[in-house]
Amino acid sequence: MTGKNLKRLRLEMEKEGVDIYVMTLADYHMSEYVGDYFKEIEYISGFTGTNATLIVTGDEAGLWTDGRYFIQAREQMAGSGVKLYEMGTEGVPTSEEFIESHLSEGKVLAFDGRLFSYSWYEKIEKKADEKDADIRTDINLLDAFFKERKPLPAEPVFILEEKYAGKSVKDKLTDLRAKMTEYGADAHLLTSLYDIAWLLNLRGNDIPSVPVFMSYLYITQDSCLLYAQAQSFDVRTLEYLNENGVRLLGYDSIYSDLRKINEKSILIDPDVVNSELVNELPSSVTLIRQQNPTLLMKAVKNATEIKNTEEMHIDDGLAVTRFIYWLKHSIGKEEITEMSASDKLLEFRQAADDFIEVSFDTISAYKENAALMHYEPGHDHEVELKPEGMLLVDSGGHYYRGTTDITRTIVLGPVSEKEKKAYTQTLRSHLRLMKAKFPKGACGANLDILARGPMWDLGLDYRCGTGHGVGHILNVHEGPNTFRWNVKNDEARTELQPGMITTDEPGLYYEGEFGIRIESELLCVEDEKTEYGQFYSFKDLTYCPIDLDAVIPDMLTQYERQALNAYHADVYETLAPRLPKEEAAWLKEATRAI
Repeated sequence: MTGKNLKRLRLEMEKEGVDIYVMTLADYHMSEYVGDYFKEIEYISGFTGTNATLIVTGDEAGLWTDGRYFIQAREQMAGSGVKLYEMGTEGVPTSEEFIESHLSEGKVLAFDGRLFSYSWYEKIEKKADEKDADIRTDINLLDAFFKERKPLPAEPVFILEEKYAGKSVKDKLTDLRAKMTEYGADAHLLTSLYDIAWLLNLRGNDIPSVPVFMSYLYITQDSCLLYAQAQSFDVRTLEYLNENGVRLLGYDSIYSDLRKINEKSILIDPDVVNSELVNELPSSVTLIRQQNPTLLMKAVKNATEIKNTEEMHIDDGLAVTRFIYWLKHSIGKEEITEMSASDKLLEFRQAADDFIEVSFDTISAYKENAALMHYEPGHDHEVELKPEGMLLVDSGGHYYRGTTDITRTIVLGPVSEKEKKAYTQTLRSHLRLMKAKFPKGACGANLDILARGPMWDLGLDYRCGTGHGVGHILNVHEGPNTFRWNVKNDEARTELQPGMITTDEPGLYYEGEFGIRIESELLCVEDEKTEYGQFYSFKDLTYCPIDLDAVIPDMLTQYERQALNAYHADVYETLAPRLPKEEAAWLKEATRAI
């Protein structure tokens, strides 16, 4: 079917006089995960990953994605007529370079401007001008034939009480307006769904596993206009908006309203706001380009969020620990598949009173499937687990107290020496970053080497970052804090601050054989202050045993062994009193000192 859809797209290109058509996996808010309404790339190519750009010409079609998805993309796009371009690989042109090489005088480049950031639009517009080519941003060619497109989501919006949010809407708006004044902005156009939900202490369900709602926000010093779908708000949430000085307007009406604004200077984040919104602004408006102030505000968790998150991680760790116990004691005795294991883990999480939903689709990947970093199990392709090899389970949950993200690679039976070495090497990397101590001012790009160093020593690596920020009942992948060395933007240069939560998840992946990842969440905290300044370190928030059955103790340094033993002592002390007797006895052995 995907090949037929590509042909349909080319027919529409011919009808509209379009030479190059560009698509991206995004919504009108540059969200990482999107609802079914926006899955145009999957419709054309078959690729289901979360990061992709698709470019179609009259005789070529290429898809760009990152290293997490190379194996998956090759498999899913087989026979689609779309060629994979592996981002970051030597000799592979970027999508922008590909576009530039195909532009020439009189050619027409088209894309839906609502789906591309203003910063991207500016780069492409400059290249088109240089080549005397034309750009169309007012068209979506798939509208002519994508009849299976799901409707735009409009799920109910709910209030996140202050006992969970930790700070009132009015206080957050006051802080934001102070930043606007600092930047000399009369107004702020905020389009990130995560930031809007955080700022207004509201949550929704318009993106699976990301509790946000389709919306835009236009803020001045004395007004706050929320553009959203009215059917998502009940009487109580409407009253709540009114109480906090927020006026609700139609979701799509922002485009026409922006043409009529009187404010002279507008604060925007050009990497997040879509190009059509900016192009609707009067030409007299001065754009103040800054990262959304709310990005850093929400990344530094407040005292209430931290307290709730710490408590919630104990419940979540308990769920994953009980799942591991069940799996190890049931494998070979009953039929278990990747998907049924995922379903069982969900049951354990649902035992918590304030559980909302999973924070992303659980990755339950057995043996060679674990080499696909973002593999998704399914009821339509059941893979049975056997008492051999390893199962990688990357999962998380949204609770009213916070959000979790954890990966454990679980030994189900005999494993090879190669697997044990790779597992222990990954563990070394995980422990090195977990125990980091660093001066104030250090950023994720500075610390990434701690995890990669033990692997680089052996000529090994992994094609992704080492860790990402975690949202508070929001997107599980949150910036600006991150651990990565190959910095392409300012995020990895963001200073780590107390209150930031970042994952620690190195891994090793061998295509066609196996994959290993170990992931916990780290809270940045203050450490000692010396003559050299203030130092920070990490508190591990995740309570769950790391499988010792694949560890080669002699590969660990004394420092690493002590770190692992101390971590496991904390896990046992925290979880054992909350477990049934037989499970507590197993945990004692699973967390034994080595």
